Amino acid sequence: MRARWISVVMLSILICCMTSVAQAWTKGIYLTQYTLEQPDKLDYLIRESKASGINTFVIDHEYYSSRYAPAIAKVKSAGIKVVTRVVVFPKGGTKEQIESQAYLENKLKLMYEAIKAGSDAIQLDYIRYSSKGAADPQKAKDIYKIIQWYKAKINAQGVPMEIDIFGEVSYYPSMHIGQDIKMFSDSVDGVNPMVYPSHYWPYQKYSAEPYKTVNNSLNSLVEQFDGKPPFKIRAFIEAANYHYLKQTTNAQKQQYLLQQIRAVEDAKGVSGWYVWSANNVYENLFVVLKANKTKTADSAETITAEN
Repeated sequence: MRARWISVVMLSILICCMTSVAQAWTKGIYLTQYTLEQPDKLDYLIRESKASGINTFVIDHEYYSSRYAPAIAKVKSAGIKVVTRVVVFPKGGTKEQIESQAYLENKLKLMYEAIKAGSDAIQLDYIRYSSKGAADPQKAKDIYKIIQWYKAKINAQGVPMEIDIFGEVSYYPSMHIGQDIKMFSDSVDGVNPMVYPSHYWPYQKYSAEPYKTVNNSLNSLVEQFDGKPPFKIRAFIEAANYHYLKQTTNAQKQQYLLQQIRAVEDAKGVSGWYVWSANNVYENLFVVLKANKTKTADSAETITAEN
């Protein structure tokens, strides 16, 4: 009897230590703060998102508004995760901005307000120098210091912090803008590579190969960490190719979207995607998601908890 009891206990311990858990798979769309604060538009996006499996809204917080917190509460009550996007250095930072503590603290106030309103995560965009400057290894060190400062402040509120990076940084550091993901890796909870096919040069080539462009970029990013990145990766993909907006039909735009989604799904070590539309136009995305089986939290890769 005693031996049987010991066996049961040992089996229970083994199960606890080696449990396969489904990774949460993110399906998100980007919203401006203006869209967030338009009740009819927001209701429509919530309704269509719930119907098509979207579980996350990446929402700008740019200015103070009495309509902001109630709108965030509406999104949360619908069971949709809120990631607050704060543009740190619009168009890329100048030396004066990057060295200004007052400037950084003003952005932090927006983040704190978002957290108070119920934001589930903070996303830093344009966390970089301007792309017009000369290449300089010091730039990445400067940005790294700012990332560390923000992460300490945000994590202290019990909220994770993620950053957006140029697609090219999936392959190598960019000394022009000061983004080096290997350097930043110990100070971010999530990384969102902007792997828009239209943004690689020559765009004619990469736009014609959306699956390959997105998948190769994500695989390269993961490979920088020997297949085990120490942060969540959620790719930013694009709702449409702005170079060809007038020349493409809705059916072509839908296929373009689907190929990008499949590319993210097939990349190892990735936790989902966010779709970017500057004007928050997602009708083609909703069509794609309703017409095609796509990855969900239940079908995500499993991980093994060893502790």
